[in-house]
Amino acid sequence: MYSKFQDFLQTEIAGIKDAGLYKNERVIITPQSAEIKTAEAGDVLNFCANNYLGLADSKVLIDAAKKALDDRGYGMSSVRFICGTQDLHKELEKKISDFFGTEDTILYAACFDANGGVFEPLLNEEDAIISDSLNHASIIDGVRLCKAQRFRYANADMADLEKQLQDAQKCRFRLVVTDGVFSMDGNVAPLDKIYALAQKYDAMVMVDESHSAGVCGHTGRGTTEQYNLIGKVEILTGTLGKAFGGAVGGFTTGKREIIEMLRQRSRPYLFSNSIPPMIAAAGIAMFDLIDKTNTLQDKLHSNTSYFVEKMKAAGFDIKPTQSAICAVMLYDAKLSQDFASELQKEGIFVTGFYYPVVPKGQARIRVQVSAAHEIEHLDKCVEAFTKIGKKLGILK
Repeated sequence: MYSKFQDFLQTEIAGIKDAGLYKNERVIITPQSAEIKTAEAGDVLNFCANNYLGLADSKVLIDAAKKALDDRGYGMSSVRFICGTQDLHKELEKKISDFFGTEDTILYAACFDANGGVFEPLLNEEDAIISDSLNHASIIDGVRLCKAQRFRYANADMADLEKQLQDAQKCRFRLVVTDGVFSMDGNVAPLDKIYALAQKYDAMVMVDESHSAGVCGHTGRGTTEQYNLIGKVEILTGTLGKAFGGAVGGFTTGKREIIEMLRQRSRPYLFSNSIPPMIAAAGIAMFDLIDKTNTLQDKLHSNTSYFVEKMKAAGFDIKPTQSAICAVMLYDAKLSQDFASELQKEGIFVTGFYYPVVPKGQARIRVQVSAAHEIEHLDKCVEAFTKIGKKLGILK
């Protein structure tokens, strides 16, 4: 049987390559930072990491992780309810709750697991999930695992959301689900309007803060801070793998009874190992660090504004952004790859995004700005984009 399946897979893979959609992995041989070294291109400036606060190589976090290795060991070898819970896990959960102004928190191996495990334990066929059309794949997969009735509204379209809420009034419980920042476009969900509609139509709200935590809001507490809704949204999910140090680990934080039910019935939590002690310890140190000062968030916001302004002045088509994500629109899949390849020769490390990661005809290079970048890094990136833009006929 496998020989036939092998032929099928080889044909499919060849088709992906012919369409210019094949994804190659490039190898980094240094810590993640603004300046990195790659096996293929040598020294480059990294503009495609989720390392928004520049903490992936933070000595504070590294030292905390090293100490935890000595004090608490390497791994837990268990799920939480058997013998996989250390004091570090409980302390980190409290830090997350305090940071977001929520009642309780549950840790997962990744936010993909948090989103995959949140819906099914809470809702059934009597209920409704109303989801933004551009929500992350993990939310989509989590919804698929749940028997709740599904409604979808156009991205950040409040008229459409209201219509879906009206259509869902027959259901017992209603949950509106949105990304805080939509990772491919960089736009922030209009959470104030979403919350107002949820109140009007007796619904709950869930926000995935993966790309907004550490970024949005004056102190980086995400979209609930940005819209003055701290403590009011029922469910937040997020990750330690982006702004919060860039390692692994996800979480769901929110109303106490929701978190308690997830501890009892959320399958990714019940059947996956606890995150390693060193990750929990580094997470604790990270929250202690960003609670003390706003320096990193302020620098990130300043860097992003500077970069976007320079790119627009150069003539690039930039999606409106309120985050650290700058989508440089190229529209053609092969062009996005060629552009990224040419930029790498100029010492700029970026990635072309194309179908199925983004819709067909919406290919782009997603530039992600970090607090680790200096002005000279940003200037070099803009200069390289401008040079290649002219070379490939994007700019005149």
